[in-house]
Amino acid sequence: MNNSKSVILTSVFSIFLNLAMAVIKWIAGVLGNSYALIADAIESTADVFSSVLVLVGLKASTKPPDANHPYGHGRIEALSTFSVVGFLLVSATVIAYESIQNIRTPHEMPKTFTLYVLAGIIIFKEFSFQYVKRKSIETNSASLMADAWHHRSDAITSILAFIGISMALILGKGYENADDWAALVAAFIIAFNAYKIFRPVWGEISDEQLYDDLIEKIREIAVKVPGVIATEKCHVRKMGMVFYVDLHMIVRGDITVIEGHRIAHELKDEIQRQLPEVADVLVHTEPDRLETN
Repeated sequence: MNNSKSVILTSVFSIFLNLAMAVIKWIAGVLGNSYALIADAIESTADVFSSVLVLVGLKASTKPPDANHPYGHGRIEALSTFSVVGFLLVSATVIAYESIQNIRTPHEMPKTFTLYVLAGIIIFKEFSFQYVKRKSIETNSASLMADAWHHRSDAITSILAFIGISMALILGKGYENADDWAALVAAFIIAFNAYKIFRPVWGEISDEQLYDDLIEKIREIAVKVPGVIATEKCHVRKMGMVFYVDLHMIVRGDITVIEGHRIAHELKDEIQRQLPEVADVLVHTEPDRLETN
């Protein structure tokens, strides 16, 4: 299965999972008098919409290059990830506001059955995080990584809801709002996760050099190609799920232009053979200064 298809199928999985989780949490939260669970449901509902936007962005970003977009449409994926960050921040704001309102308002004790619901959700959401994260690494998809952290933040808010409800039930009357405090803490964690998603995607959009490990692999491959003495500059930019490389190679200064051209092509082919995630390599030829007079 190619990366594009794998990413889209994983995104569809996230959409249906978040939809199911949202329905379960809304029903359990309302029937169980737990605002922490309702806050969890608010986040899952936002997750559904953000996952749909991610899917739309992924489909658009996998379109092949054309005359107007010679580097392809990969940056659309990064832009769709910003929408995920926006939904997370809106969710965190709504949850924080409602939590404060509920803390100030007396209400009934949450029901015990909500703990069983949350236990199942926590286990399933952590499994989902690990699955989607693995797929994001396999495909170099920033959107899927954002979706993965959505699942992890959902698991964390569910853990906090579990703790809050447990405290309310154990401590009894006067501690009914313990789960509201848990929801408030969850809001700050959601906002922090939004930042963790935003930071690398902003680096991708601004062409920040974030790929030192990949650059090191490229240099190691390059110096093993016959005719390449060393490498100089190596710049990498990410476009969706693929990378574009600008590489300066150093060759003997007394070889012909034809020979330098041949070495450059062999270098490009070898990098793409060993690193399939590299969509293109622009090679600039530099003469070895020791060979020139």
